[in-house]
Amino acid sequence: MKAALLLALALLAPQDPQDPQEDARRSGFETMSPALQAMQRDDATNPAWLWVENGRALWRERGCVRCHGEAEQSMRGVAARYPAWDGRLQRPLTLAQRIQHEGPVLAADSEELLSLAAYVGLQSRGLPIAPPADVRLDPHRKRGRALFEKRVGQLNLSCAQCHDQRAGEKLGGALIPQAHPTGYPLYRLEWQSLGSLTRRLRNCTAGVRAEPFDDSALVDLELYLMERAAGMKIDTPAVRP
Repeated sequence: MKAALLLALALLAPQDPQDPQEDARRSGFETMSPALQAMQRDDATNPAWLWVENGRALWRERGCVRCHGEAEQSMRGVAARYPAWDGRLQRPLTLAQRIQHEGPVLAADSEELLSLAAYVGLQSRGLPIAPPADVRLDPHRKRGRALFEKRVGQLNLSCAQCHDQRAGEKLGGALIPQAHPTGYPLYRLEWQSLGSLTRRLRNCTAGVRAEPFDDSALVDLELYLMERAAGMKIDTPAVRP
């Protein structure tokens, strides 16, 4: 509650809006302490690597290798292109949802799903985010942007107010990030676990005391966030405070 009140008061102060254009955008990695950056860089100390190794094993146990071959070749660049349109379901899917629809169904945000998503995401590490140029996604991206800019909840706040207008400032001693989804799924020290972007978005809506978005809205919001971060480099599996 204290953090929510601090946020509301901060957003009432005079603003100097910043537009996170390409030359001004900063990933969460760039704003972390040198110690946390070193933790992420070193695969031996990055706690997310436990999930990566589990995902590597699951790639074979679930038979992914039979259809897709070795992930190091077949999955390179895949995470940079999601969410993407699914022709069979006639709707966009996130990378995690795509994995869910391959083979035996995995529960959302389960250890197995997070592990596979981290392993697949690793294959795109260092590559630029490249949202698909698919006109079928355009209405969904538009809706995602509207959700990003819409004031919601009892605090009547929008994502844009924090992550565009107040990015780089402090809230309760913590830096407000620009919220670029370059590292998901990522290990968050606050969670002491690996977590998805969907989990983070749900945390944010709870923080402003808003009704949770439904699954389709969360996919649309992720589509817009990836478009907003286009060209930035994937750093999965990331570490964040």
